[in-house]
Order: sequence, then structure tokens, then C-alpha cells
Amino acid sequence: MEREPISSVQLMERAANTCALRILDLLRKGELNSFRRGLVVAGMGNNGGDGLVISRVLQEAGIPVRVVLAKHREEGSPEHVANMRLWREAGGEVLELDASIAGFQVAEDEFVVDALFGTGLSLQPTGWLRALVETINACGNPVVAIDLPSGMTGPGDPFEPEACIHAKWTFTFEVPRMPLLIAETGQYAGNWDLLPIGLDPIALAEAPRLGNWVTTPAIRGMLLPLPRYSHKGTRGHAFVSAGSKGMFGAAVLAVKGALRSGAGLVTAHVPGDLAPLMATTVPDAMTTADPSRTRLSTLPDLDRYDALAIGPGLGQEQDSKEMIRKCLMVKNIPMVLDADALNIIAADPGLLRSIPLGAVLTPHPKEMDRLLGTASRSGFERLERARTFAQEHACTVVLKGAYTCTCTPAGDLYFNSTGNAGLAKGGSGDVLTGLLVGQIAQGYPVEDAAIIAAFVHGLAGDITRDELGMDGMRPSDLVERIPSAWMRLRASE
Repeated sequence: MEREPISSVQLMERAANTCALRILDLLRKGELNSFRRGLVVAGMGNNGGDGLVISRVLQEAGIPVRVVLAKHREEGSPEHVANMRLWREAGGEVLELDASIAGFQVAEDEFVVDALFGTGLSLQPTGWLRALVETINACGNPVVAIDLPSGMTGPGDPFEPEACIHAKWTFTFEVPRMPLLIAETGQYAGNWDLLPIGLDPIALAEAPRLGNWVTTPAIRGMLLPLPRYSHKGTRGHAFVSAGSKGMFGAAVLAVKGALRSGAGLVTAHVPGDLAPLMATTVPDAMTTADPSRTRLSTLPDLDRYDALAIGPGLGQEQDSKEMIRKCLMVKNIPMVLDADALNIIAADPGLLRSIPLGAVLTPHPKEMDRLLGTASRSGFERLERARTFAQEHACTVVLKGAYTCTCTPAGDLYFNSTGNAGLAKGGSGDVLTGLLVGQIAQGYPVEDAAIIAAFVHGLAGDITRDELGMDGMRPSDLVERIPSAWMRLRASE
């Protein structure tokens, strides 16, 4: 059955009502503390129209609201005009600001609803509009932004934090906007929620976009079945080469991540001194000892393995560099390159050109810049350069961050929706490397493995946060919650 088309006015009503209900929920839960009155700052466009609908809903719910209208142009949008009429008919008052904000101030008990501009800005507000933004920021009262904080420009556009509303919450619709996913701008959105408003999923899927937002249904659709008659020999053999003196823990975490991936077999190749410790700490894995006691210097025969990972805690000694050089000559086994393996490659243009087709690189932002040869001027520029790097080298780049992005050789971007700030600790990336190589060893396409591993890693982090809190959680705690993440994803099977 075909859906009846939704008018723009109906869509605005639906979106704004959803936002208003979320604001009422914040009030009910005490998230707004002593701020019991609303100040809606509305512009002349559709975002301002949203604000007027929110004003009506809050007022009807018994929340006192006053509306400030920033008249930055002569005429409002049709939706804005319609909702202004309804607001006035309901007895709502409006303070109009026009080329001056003299006398405007935020009361001590008012929370602010930012409905000034929303999306679509390429230039930030100037003059009296910038002064209005700065006044709202200076008051210190909590701000709820609708769609995007006003003054938040799109990717690649000029951006000054002082000319952008600093929100505590942002409510956006259906799909996240790119500025929310980039550190330079996203930090000013506060905690943001993605609100469904019933847009046609087919139309959403076909709409042009910079990247894909990865959610649970998509991951469930990518998971391979677990056949009843499978055994360890059919579930893949992952090889993890990691560790050096002072960084043995990186090897342990990477191997534990691989063991939690579902792979049938995991072999750890570690410095000689670490081999006995690995055998007792992680008895589930097989161990091969490097001739060097304190670092990795050689690679064993790799023919028996289905995927290999190298780099966590590797160090950058000369013999380790030679080992990386030999590793890059292996063309018949998919590989994951992380940490010092990336730093060694970045320092040698010859190695950079030798990255095998289909390899997966898992850099954090600074490692990505080293691979690129120069520092990126912004998070968005780094993202675009990482995309180009993946295309030029025919590899997959997992650019780690608040919203880890998988860049494919075809130029597609997949932003991960799970994870939290508790993962921002040394060792978290080692766990991800292990998870990823284990996925590839099981036969997942490399790009799918990268997307799934990032999602499971973040979901396990969210479970850990909920149990232990972000401050005290450790990568070791994360490893122990990976099974719970898999259980959630497999629950519908």
C-alpha cells in the first residue's frame, strides 16, 4: 500500500511535536533542574516555525513560554507564517527583535529553545544576530537546539564557535547531520538525539548523502549464520602479531578481542618473554614466540591463517620495520594494520605504496595525518582525505573517533552509531583490531567486517558504560562485555 504524501505543514507539526514531547520529558526527569519556563528564540524560516509549534505544545502542557522573534528578513516562510498566526490566536505574546537586541535578556529560570536557523547555513550570523547568539551563550542557561544549533555551518564552511549556539541538547530528525559527527562542530550540539518523524524510508535511502548511518537493523542484516554443524576449523583462524617490551598489554587486549569475535581459532605471535604470560593469561589462544625476547622481529609461515593483524604495541625498532616490510609482501591473506604498523608505513613512502589491495587500516586521527603526510586543518578535511586515501590505495580505512567512520575503496562512508567517551582510553583500539581480524577470518567481506567490528566494539562500550560508568571503565572491562553485545545483535534470530 502506498503512503499518502505528507505536506510540509504536517511534517513540521510532527517534527515540532516530537521535540516538544522530548522537552517535556526532560522537565519530567528533572534534567532542566530549576529552569521551569521556556524562552523560544525563533527565526523567520521553517526552523522558527518549529519553535512556534513547540511554544504552543509547551504552553498547553502548562509550561510558561515567551517567544522572541528575530526578524532577520521581511517575510517568514509559509509554514512560519501559519504557525505564528496560531500562536497569536492562542494568546501567545511575541517580542520582536530587528537589527538590535537592546533590552533582550534571558531570565534566570528560563531554558532556551533555539529555533533561529537550524540547517542550511553556509555563513554564520553576523552583526546583531551574532550578538544575539553570544548573549544566549553568555547567560549560561540550558539550551535545546532544534535540528542543529544556530550558527553551526556545514562541512567545509567557515566556522567560529563564538558565532554558534552552544546547546546542551540537540534534537535532529531521521538521520544525523554531518556537522554533528565532526569534533570541531559537533561538540557544540551537546547531547543529541535522533528523532524519527515518519519519513518514507525508501525516499530516505535514495536521498543524496555524504555517508551512511549504521544502526542495529543494518548490522543484523550483515551477520553470517552460525551453522549447527560448524566447528573450529570452519570458523576461521585469526593471526595476531603484537607487543613489545613495555607494551605487552596491547597484545593481550588484541588477542582477547579476537577471541571474542567468534573466530574458531586464534594464534598470538608475540615477543619471546611474553609467550609464557600469553599462554597463562589467554589460554584460549595458541601462541608462537618470536626469537627476540622483547620485540617482534620475524613472521612465521602464514599459510595456515585466514586473516592477520599486526601493529598493537609493536614498537618501531629496525627489525620490526623489516618485519612490516615483509608483511606487506604477503598478498594472499587479508590483513589489518594498526598502531605502530601504521606509523612505520607512514614514515616510508615505499611502504605506503606497498599496502596490499584489500587491507584494512585502523588509524586514530593523528595516525591518519601521518599516513597522509601533513596535518589536516579540520575533522571534515581529514575525513575527505581518508576517503580519498582508501580509494587511491584500494584499501578500507577505519578512521577512529567519536563516530568511527569506515571509508571503503569505492568512496563510501559508514558512520558508527555506538560508543561513548569511556572508550577514549589506551587499549580500546587494540580490542577493536582483534575483533576486526576475527571477523575477517570467519569469511566476512572486509568492508562488512570493519563496519560490524566498529559497531560491536561501540555497543560493548555502551554496555560497559551502563554497568560501570564512563570514568572507571577500562578496555579490559570492554572485552568482557563483547559477548553481551553479540547476544543483543543475535536476539532476533
